[in-house]
Amino acid sequence: MNAQYAGLAERLDKALLTKTAMPQITLAHPELPLAGAYEIQSLLVHRRLQRGERRIGMKMGLTSRAKMLQVGVNEMSWGRLTDAMLLEEGGVLARDAYIHPRLEPELAFLIGKPLSGKVTAAQALSAVDGVAPAMELVDSRYLDFKFTLNDVVADNSSAAGLVIGPWCSPTQDLSNLGVVLEVNGMVIETASTAAILGHPVRALVAAARLAAEAGETLHPGDIVMSGGLTAAHSISPGETVRATLQNLGFVSINVN
Repeated sequence: MNAQYAGLAERLDKALLTKTAMPQITLAHPELPLAGAYEIQSLLVHRRLQRGERRIGMKMGLTSRAKMLQVGVNEMSWGRLTDAMLLEEGGVLARDAYIHPRLEPELAFLIGKPLSGKVTAAQALSAVDGVAPAMELVDSRYLDFKFTLNDVVADNSSAAGLVIGPWCSPTQDLSNLGVVLEVNGMVIETASTAAILGHPVRALVAAARLAAEAGETLHPGDIVMSGGLTAAHSISPGETVRATLQNLGFVSINVN
């Protein structure tokens, strides 16, 4: 184990647990390589698993132009999901349990058979049992929600939570579904599932490849989050946030 990376993972974990933002890692360690950032992420998530959390899948990040522009990077990333991140659909989200949380609409994939390595879109879809409208809660542990690609990767790609709507058949055309994000009944963002790499299944293809590169496999029951379809909404108490995906239904959560 790289002692420096372990120390950085501990700092990120402390920021998570104390809900206190920290400076970007790369300010003090500009030489940090991307592979090192992923090693820090692995050590960070391992600390959560040691506390009793269970791995439930992976999230893709920065897969849309809107997200890349919002955070100032030009490459996608990925992170690991745990059961402690699951939020109840239609339930309550405590704003003060996070540093600077934001919600974004996504498409969720439910894995039905093992998936890993270089696969085609058709092969990736054949491993899917369901798709659902979803929202991801992102919460960077860095000051002012500012970071480089390597910073955000080390921080588990800002993973904080996920809320999943009804599972639907994956056999329908997912390429260009309308997406609407509402806050207290007012539309604040619209998009298409085509915002995800031109087709959201490409995010799943990338997830299979990246999982294999990390020596991991997507297992039956795992969830894969596509990445944000719009810019993320910074949440405030008193809001009801709802994401609707054409033909798939909606998912919502209340912020207090």
